[in-house]
Amino acid sequence: MNNLFDVLKMVRFNHFGFDPAQVVITDVAGKPNSILTDLYRDVVSKINLFINLDEADTPEEVISSLKLHTPLPLDVLDEYGKILDEPLLGVNFAPQKGQMELLVRG
Repeated sequence: MNNLFDVLKMVRFNHFGFDPAQVVITDVAGKPNSILTDLYRDVVSKINLFINLDEADTPEEVISSLKLHTPLPLDVLDEYGKILDEPLLGVNFAPQKGQMELLVRG
């Protein structure tokens, strides 16, 4: 099964990682979830700033690296781990909006 971490590892735009501002988390009907979207954008931003994603193969490795390289509290790291482990049900590219929608359970 794929999760939101897999999107970080696999999806590229013109051979570069994606801008977290382009990502929206939605349910399968397309209804945006602003809380999950903000959390995902936040963790992706921290990953881009503090660690080399090429050296991590699992969400757990990402969280361990963030724990070593940032002063983030454990409760924040726990939430980051949960969003990275969130099962991915699909991906919808919405070029007219300049967005990539990641579909999760509602």
